[in-house]
Amino acid sequence: MSVKIGNIDLGEFPLLLAPMEDVSDPPFRYVCKQNGVDMMYTEFISSEGLIRDAAKSRQKLDVFEYERPIGIQIFGSDVEHMRQATEISAAAKPDLIDINYGCPVKNVACRGAGASLLQDIDKMVQMTAAVVKATNLPVTVKTRLGWDDNTKNVYEVAERLQDVGIQALTIHGRTRAQMYKGKADWALIREIKRNPRINIPIFGNGDVDSPQKAADWRLEYEVDGIMVGRASIGYPWIFREIKHFFKTGEQLDPPTLKERVETCKIHLQKSVEWKGPKTGIFEMRRHYANYFKGIPNFKEYRTKLVSLEHMNAIEEVLQEIEYQFSGVLV
Repeated sequence: MSVKIGNIDLGEFPLLLAPMEDVSDPPFRYVCKQNGVDMMYTEFISSEGLIRDAAKSRQKLDVFEYERPIGIQIFGSDVEHMRQATEISAAAKPDLIDINYGCPVKNVACRGAGASLLQDIDKMVQMTAAVVKATNLPVTVKTRLGWDDNTKNVYEVAERLQDVGIQALTIHGRTRAQMYKGKADWALIREIKRNPRINIPIFGNGDVDSPQKAADWRLEYEVDGIMVGRASIGYPWIFREIKHFFKTGEQLDPPTLKERVETCKIHLQKSVEWKGPKTGIFEMRRHYANYFKGIPNFKEYRTKLVSLEHMNAIEEVLQEIEYQFSGVLV
């Protein structure tokens, strides 16, 4: 059975790339798409930023044909502003609009947006209904189990948001209070999936960092698909590895050093193409350590990579890495 969001057919058990601030921009999405991800989202975009026409918010609306299906994710604390932001986002022609009710960071949650709405479900429902009415595109939601251990209210959230028209729900198996600490608890996600009232796809998110875990949790928690976040940073191959494991029950060999270098180069090129040389090179610096995780004595090369300001020089160092560590098993 295919999983569908509106008319979007995501196949039998889709793998989704989590929207991650400062990570899931078009260059990163490009390398994830090459490795088999089924559905992606933009970084979350502030409704206030869109209404004020802030350059950074507007740039995040960029979506490309090869990325489809892709959702634009928005967040905010004002119902009317979220409605307007939906109209602005829909004009960028994504395949769906996603609302962020899960971001736990202070400058979002303490301004009444993101996970903060878990403390005011009536407002969350009102905001969601306004977004659904403002577009013909499918609307989906990403949220958490609740604000803290005493208020795990996502079961009610799922029912009420489905009632006002959302077409899929992704649940991160932590509360806002947990931030990204401790273990993600998927038991409540399974309860929601088993709720006879729920008929929209339910996706699980949190701590999926290996093909084996994805396969085990697919069976154990009965979700319709899995969203992968932090495990994909510097390791977009996780999507192809999970798919291979689903198909064969075997672990795919990890990427070779040559592949790591190649993918890192593509990521860098796309970053420069999209953001321009200065910003593209600067913002790529946060990714190098992740691409070459596990290589012994790599620090000297990392220091070089993050200090260089020209693409040719960076590509030369990447070639040197390939040559220097070719005998090292990563």
